[in-house]
Amino acid sequence: MPAQSPAQPTTYLGRTGVEVSRLALGTMMFGDWGNKDHEASIRIIHRALNAGINFIDTADIYSFGESEEIVGKAIAQSGRREDIILATKFFNGMKQQPNYRGGSRRWIIRSVEDSLRRLGTDYIDLYQMHRPDEHTDIEESLGALSDLVAQGKVRYIGSSTFQPSQVVEAQWTSRERHLARFVTEQPPYSMLTRGIEADLLPTTQRHGMGTLVWSPLAGGWLSGKFRKGQDLPATHRSDRDPGRYDLGNPKIAAKFDAADKLGGLADELGIPLVYLAIAFVLRHPAVTSAIIGPRTMEQLESQLDAAALELDASTLDRIDEIVPPGVNVNPDDAGFSNFWLTPELRRR
Repeated sequence: MPAQSPAQPTTYLGRTGVEVSRLALGTMMFGDWGNKDHEASIRIIHRALNAGINFIDTADIYSFGESEEIVGKAIAQSGRREDIILATKFFNGMKQQPNYRGGSRRWIIRSVEDSLRRLGTDYIDLYQMHRPDEHTDIEESLGALSDLVAQGKVRYIGSSTFQPSQVVEAQWTSRERHLARFVTEQPPYSMLTRGIEADLLPTTQRHGMGTLVWSPLAGGWLSGKFRKGQDLPATHRSDRDPGRYDLGNPKIAAKFDAADKLGGLADELGIPLVYLAIAFVLRHPAVTSAIIGPRTMEQLESQLDAAALELDASTLDRIDEIVPPGVNVNPDDAGFSNFWLTPELRRR
């Protein structure tokens, strides 16, 4: 394969001293959930590596392990395992039976072995808890993860879509119990989904954590295809979940209106909306990397140069006028299903 390009800007992963590209390659769309052609997916991964991306993010739940297998094949073929920061996640149910999900020691020990096998590697650079677990003490999860770090199977640990109070609790527990700490958090963030600006991003910044944001294109709404006066595009996501694009829903209509205005701003600036969207999330001082999740080579190519774009203050002010800071245009896009509001936790 060609030598890796230095074109992608890099930064440090929190306070770990590990250097990562500001674009991370997300692989949720590789496998049955997206691109079913393994060889095509492998070519996309190799293209990202050749373009200077050294950070790959996957999860056991993506196509129920198929994504990890594709990533493992691509890395083996590349011969670059030592150059790559490889991240995966655990938590979501891999089977219908009990005890095949969550943050218990039992499941963590099992799930890491399964991920290592599928990825074809003997260590994971960043092992992340995909969601908080209301049924498991965080000390239990951190204790198991600390053992994996001590064994060399995992280099660093992180969380994903935790709330600020949960981030603080995990950091306190690590210090109080002398356990490995979460060095990263992975929340959703885009020009349409800005809720994390209010508290989560300041929290991760105070604790010296790296923040890896997912869905910077807001699930395709900031791809440039959602514009007024045009038919709604047929997309892979709309085929799978038409309700997410129902303009009869006021929350979705508001998102469409904001996406159209942001598209107009990108037109004024003479840049693709994709570039504006990715450059925006990378502009926040608490954000380490933006996770892009292409399904096709064309989608990857359309995003590779976005990290080099610098947005000035006047452009950021224009974005704030369209979507105010700290606001999720559609509250349903927050990524966190608030189990605290379920009836059984509110009533006796």
